Amino acid sequence: MLLVTMIFAVLGFLSPSNRGGLMTAMLLVWVLMGLLAGYSSSRLYKMLKGSEWKKITLQTAFLFPGVAFVIFFILNALIWGEKSSGAVPFTTMFALVLLWFGISVPLVFVGSYLGFKKPAMEPPVKTSKIPRQIPEQAWYMNPLFTILIGGVLPFGAVFIELFFILTSIWLHQFYYIFGFLFLVFVILVITCAEIAVVLCYFQLCSEDYMWWWRSYLTSGSSALYLFLYAAFYFFTKLQITKLVSGILYFGYMFLASYAFFVLTGTIGFCACFWFTRLIYSSVKID
Repeated sequence: MLLVTMIFAVLGFLSPSNRGGLMTAMLLVWVLMGLLAGYSSSRLYKMLKGSEWKKITLQTAFLFPGVAFVIFFILNALIWGEKSSGAVPFTTMFALVLLWFGISVPLVFVGSYLGFKKPAMEPPVKTSKIPRQIPEQAWYMNPLFTILIGGVLPFGAVFIELFFILTSIWLHQFYYIFGFLFLVFVILVITCAEIAVVLCYFQLCSEDYMWWWRSYLTSGSSALYLFLYAAFYFFTKLQITKLVSGILYFGYMFLASYAFFVLTGTIGFCACFWFTRLIYSSVKID
């Protein structure tokens, strides 16, 4: 979704002079991407021998957007309580719900149906049903340590651009260098993939095969640094004294960090998934 939106922005279809154009494009692309979300989640779930297809489809359709909508609704209710003109009107909220339930959710179910109709992806080698004992790991392979370290480089790839984005949002300045933003996004994708693959390789060399969620959290932990940087920006750059304004700032930044966590975590997992299939498909079984 983010990639498609930025391509449109780089091509000049989205401009700061068109107020709300970027957000509208992101919402429309997100709604249409429900088809791809349902398809990819069902394909992975079927490979893992899952049978409750309705459960995984509902989670795909409601987990991320549901949490995001609840946070957004609470923050918007605070703005309503302040009688501010910046509150999102009820009609717009209703339109968002209509897009969600009327288009996105059905597309997720269609994509999930198409994914489950496909043959299951087979692992490159046969796996044992009896889990093998994992040997004691070195201190630097501690899951918490590697997860926290793994988020540093992806955040380092974007934190300079993050400053300009925060300035444009909270200090009412225009942001129009979408070409450079696209380049930063490409660097972010490469960095997330590389750090996740490298740490996954070290983990496998240590005979620890529990890489699935760890690969997701390794690159996804960059969202923690994003939120901490947002807090630093709040106390050093903004002159906000009202409690409600502070709650709104941290609420929206938590929402942005949540989306960033899902994005970077998915990149890391997909990279490790491709990497493990590649190396194990090269293994010769006698």
